[in-house]
Amino acid sequence: MTAQDIEPFFATLKAANPTPVTELEYTSVFELLAAVLLSAQATDVGVNKATRRLFPLAPTPAAMLDLGLPRLQDSIKTIGLYRTKARNLFETCRLLVERHAGQVPRTREALEALPGVGRKTANVVLNTAFGEATMAVDTHIFRVSNRTGLAPGKNPLTVETGLLQRVPPAYLVDAHHWLILHGRYVCVARTPRCWECAVARWCDHQPKTPAPGAQRRHP
Repeated sequence: MTAQDIEPFFATLKAANPTPVTELEYTSVFELLAAVLLSAQATDVGVNKATRRLFPLAPTPAAMLDLGLPRLQDSIKTIGLYRTKARNLFETCRLLVERHAGQVPRTREALEALPGVGRKTANVVLNTAFGEATMAVDTHIFRVSNRTGLAPGKNPLTVETGLLQRVPPAYLVDAHHWLILHGRYVCVARTPRCWECAVARWCDHQPKTPAPGAQRRHP
């Protein structure tokens, strides 16, 4: 993807979805942090099912501590790796109460000091909750960035760096949402849906996937 392709690529994604948002359900910065922490190697749909049970019981770090680890585990047991995630979330709540007066910190360093919170989770919180121009590279963004030629890289950090350099500033705050949704629903892993892709003309991927039934069988 050339530098000239990037502006119309994102302009098209923006036109289709002017105000993209995460598909994780939350009503506070703490709930967003908890949901993202729980979402590692899990779907947003699965996380939302669990947090619909959990958040009414424990909407704050202090309430989560009062709930107790066994009940926390029981509330999220439908999510993969739930025991480890519950321990990390419980310890994170303890640190939020002890070090941050129950509030989610607004710096990368403080976020990444919380158990279970890595660079990607910190980027999501900084972007979605605080409006910072960060790029949380998940499996969808990694795939789309490499497949389209937008920001090729062998690891998430390389892709993140490339995206921050190549995405125009006007699109940077929302770019990670557009790319995730594009990878989740159009530029899917096994067979990208090129025939219905609005940005296919600027994408390096070849050959483009034809629409089902478009290929004729030869005798």
